[in-house]
Formats: sequence, C-alpha cells, structure tokens
Amino acid sequence: MNTERPERPAAPEPETPKARAARAAAAEESEEAGPPTESAAPSGTPIGRRLLLGTVGLGALGVVAAPPLQRGLEAFLGGISGKDPTGLTSLLPNGGGFRYYSVTASVPNENATDYRLKIDGLVDHPKTYTLADLRALPQTRLVHDVQCVTGWRVPKTPFEGVRLSTLLEDAGVSSAAGAVRFSCFDGAYTESLTVDQARRSDILVALKMQDKPLSHDHGGPVRLYVAPMYFYKSAKWLSGITLTKEVRPGYWEERGYDVDAWVGKSNGRDDEPTS
Repeated sequence: MNTERPERPAAPEPETPKARAARAAAAEESEEAGPPTESAAPSGTPIGRRLLLGTVGLGALGVVAAPPLQRGLEAFLGGISGKDPTGLTSLLPNGGGFRYYSVTASVPNENATDYRLKIDGLVDHPKTYTLADLRALPQTRLVHDVQCVTGWRVPKTPFEGVRLSTLLEDAGVSSAAGAVRFSCFDGAYTESLTVDQARRSDILVALKMQDKPLSHDHGGPVRLYVAPMYFYKSAKWLSGITLTKEVRPGYWEERGYDVDAWVGKSNGRDDEPTS
C-alpha cells in the first residue's frame, strides 16, 4: 500500500457521533470511506456542465439497462469520477450499486505480472505472494450486505478469496504481535485490526467481488474484505500486511472514524449488522 501513515493533522474540536455521521453523509462518502482529502488534487480536466448532465441521464438509464450496458456505464463513471471536483458523479446509480472514489488523485494499475502482497513485521516467516500464489490457495466465498458508514447498503454482495487467518498462520504470528496493519499501493490508505479480529473466519484477502475478478476501481487485483465492519475497513489495492505490537489507527480513523467499526455499534450509527 505504501508509505507510512500520512502526517497526522491537528486535532479537531470534539465532535459528537451525530455530528460526525452528518458530516460524513454531507461529504458523500465513497465506496470505501469517503471524500478525497483536502490535499488531493483531481487528475485530468474537470468535467463540464454538459457532460455532468449527460452523465445524470446515463445514470438513470443504467438502473434499467441490460447488463452489458450497465458494465459499460460502471466503467465510464469510474473513469470520470476522478476528474469531477464536485463529487456529484459519486451520487449516480450504477448496476453494481457502489460509488467510486479513492483518497488520492490517481492509483497505479497492478496486474498478475507485477502484483505482490508482502507479509512482514512480527512473524516467524515473512512471505511474499504473487497473484498466482493467492489464486492457488483454498478460496472462501462469503455473501453479506456491504454497509457504508454514511448509510447506503448493497445487499447480499459476494466476495471470494483467501481467509486472512490462513495467511497469518502460514507466516507464523509472533506472541508479541497484537495487531495487523494493512497498507495499499495507492500510497496513502491504511487500515488495522487486532490479531483476534484478523483471525475471524469472515475476513478475506479478496480476489473476486460479485463473482468477477476485482476490477481496479473496486480495489483490484486484491483487496481486504472485513464483512462485519463498515466498508471503510475493507481497504482497496492491498499490498502489505504487517504484524505490529498494537493497533495503529488507519487513514480514516486518524480523521475521526472509529477503529472498531462494527456495523451498528460504531460511528454514531444504529444500522442493522450485515447479514
């Protein structure tokens, strides 16, 4: 994933859970965790009014369109969302029910040839996996609702991949380790879990979503999937798994989100747990 966590901003004034949820909703959070950072400059040329209005029409059409047109629409929206400084394209519906965003201006593409996932830190046997290595391991398919902390939900979404617990067992977790830190090849996003959380059977290093290989826009070729927590915990573009002594807050936790993001029990929300 990247470098060490971004420089921590000055501590904001205390914020109530209700105010935090309202702020997040107003910001039109993304598929993974929200709006771009204030310092992230959009790449390319901002979209114009005509294109935006045309895109609104396409978004409405995508709701009732045939699957091939829906897939094309999703690719189109993914391509222009990074050039839209207003964030309005993230509001448009698409066939998959997800919204597009990242916290950086651009994210490099990695494929089966150059992708690597490293496991290091407090482990007995540091590992490096290629995409082929991960595909050769036993695969687990989970179907749960995906819940964003701003309130939108995509029901019964299949994810498939390798249980994180399997990779941790192969690496040999040191008795000194208390947490797992995840880094991403976008160079900015990070996440973390306790070791006990990471060993749950419903947490995957995912290679597929909705029964298709993970696309770049959805965090491919490999992403984290944390089924029982809000979706910002499911880091896209996964490249590193590091065992540490204690939990270090991830990208959005440094900006006010809960570290333990159980659906319905954190971030001031009362959503039903994912099913």
